[in-house]
Amino acid sequence: MAKLLEKIIKDAIEDGKYAFGTKEAISTVKSSKAIVLSNSIADKTLEKIQEAAKNSKVPTLNYNGSSVELGRLCGTQFRISAVSLKALSDTNLKAITKELETETK
Repeated sequence: MAKLLEKIIKDAIEDGKYAFGTKEAISTVKSSKAIVLSNSIADKTLEKIQEAAKNSKVPTLNYNGSSVELGRLCGTQFRISAVSLKALSDTNLKAITKELETETK
């Protein structure tokens, strides 16, 4: 799951189809295909993002790493708690959600 998710994040950044940060993720949730959340996001902010995503029927994906690691993956020198992916193929989305379901069981 981690490798596929990392590849999808890198592809979205190369294409310029992303938004960094929790505020951006909330404001762009309607135009997003998925939202990736680091495991170091604040609980209150996490609830806001998950509620907005649920209302817009956008899946949230948990990145198994800190905001520092997610920032490095995105090629920045600062921490990133959330990434909104605006371009994601349905095939990749189904593959990730299927892997998430099998990991949680």
